[in-house]
Amino acid sequence: MRKKGLLFFASFSFFSLLAVTVTVHAQNAGPKKKANASRQAKAGKQATYDDSVPAPTLAGVRYGKHERHILDFWQASSDEPTPLVFVIHGGGWSGGSKERLHRFADTAALLESGISVVAINYRLMAHTDGVVPPVKAPLHDAARALQFVRSNASEWNIDKVRIGAAGGSAGACSSLWLAYHDDLANPKSDDLVARESTRLQCAAVMGPQTTLDPQQMKEWTPNSRYGGHAFGKKNFAQFLAERESILPWIAEFSPYALVSDGDPPTCLFFNAAPAIGKDQKDPTHTANFGVKLQERCVELGVDCKVVYPGGSDATYRTPTDYLIATLKKRSKDSQN
Repeated sequence: MRKKGLLFFASFSFFSLLAVTVTVHAQNAGPKKKANASRQAKAGKQATYDDSVPAPTLAGVRYGKHERHILDFWQASSDEPTPLVFVIHGGGWSGGSKERLHRFADTAALLESGISVVAINYRLMAHTDGVVPPVKAPLHDAARALQFVRSNASEWNIDKVRIGAAGGSAGACSSLWLAYHDDLANPKSDDLVARESTRLQCAAVMGPQTTLDPQQMKEWTPNSRYGGHAFGKKNFAQFLAERESILPWIAEFSPYALVSDGDPPTCLFFNAAPAIGKDQKDPTHTANFGVKLQERCVELGVDCKVVYPGGSDATYRTPTDYLIATLKKRSKDSQN
């Protein structure tokens, strides 16, 4: 039985690219940048995919009622059901769109390997009026989108078992939340989509926040300043001062708090080496998050790889490499 507690390289070019990616996703942007992102999200400004991303098989598919409840799907050519990579964009849960796909996964390489792809939009902080805590909106949207994809598995030729998540920053945190959270499926629901599983086979993410506990953040990285908005707090000082009152939320939404024996393997990528207990140049995406989660996973017997310059986990150069290697391994369940 799963128990949830509160305590819970290769090449220079790769890490240069990862550095650019994580910097782009820095979530402590100034008020003007956040306001612009919010206005664009409300206005439904149309973004476009990078030239490296093939045209989707299906575009603008609705998985819910909100204007942000849309996803795009790329179908790999195969006579048998294919694995799938489920991509959640970054942006502090305050901005961004599915069109950032190329920053987190190589769609062309995945398709060539016989792996289908989905990229989703979800409600941002500007759309969370009445949702308590606010972070529940983007996280439960991701879960619902995953259930929707599984509900179309037969039509889209997808193997329901072999699904892995990818994403950066807040999208990486969302991916880890899905990986470690108990299944949200309701087998008795009248809603056929809600009957589907929210579990993953694996996740490969970039620059994730592995905890939403401000006390842990402060202990790991003294100059931490991110995360209060997830629980409706104005700044990190309020986040830390009011921690005791939100412990149940931390237990429900922090990946570190959720991970338990039997959870799927993950691979976390960072652009700089960790330094526990020391200020970081980019405290929002520090590898401190990675090594501390890895320590917890080792205690529980859960596979968690952490990739950063000079680190020992150098088997995989990119999240796409890890996803291909992991998802192409047929599980016993998928063979039955």
